[in-house]
Amino acid sequence: MSEMPFHAAGLRFSCTRCSGCCRHDGGFVFLSELDLSRLAGVLGMGHADFVDAWCRWVPYVPGYERLSLREKANLDCVFWKDGGCSVYEARPLQCRAFPFWDSVLCSPRAWERMAGECPGINSGRLHPKEEIDGCLRQLEDELVIERSVPKKPHTVGG
Repeated sequence: MSEMPFHAAGLRFSCTRCSGCCRHDGGFVFLSELDLSRLAGVLGMGHADFVDAWCRWVPYVPGYERLSLREKANLDCVFWKDGGCSVYEARPLQCRAFPFWDSVLCSPRAWERMAGECPGINSGRLHPKEEIDGCLRQLEDELVIERSVPKKPHTVGG
């Protein structure tokens, strides 16, 4: 018999738009094909132009890279401007699903640790287990864009 997750009774969260998760701390905002289409569309750009202007490829596992939004030199998200997210309505799934990520929901301790960093956690609307589980499923189902990295040719004698 499986144990009920600690979020079985639901969890309270309301984004305060404090931008704490968008600024001053390095990290990756990985994009799915839907994220890429949504963001490129909002900005009136083609996919390749959007990737060139706003994204970077980051190492994932040996031989593969994942597509992530770039950061500014101060580690703010490239879309954080004038006190908020300039693409809020089209923000990536990773942003929309926060804080309902596996890494935050893995234990009550992890949830409370994140609550110490995010003023919206444990306040506001009660999100039922079904909604939280839906976020987790969507994060699992919407695959992040990956590419294989070509192997460098081996040269003899340098």
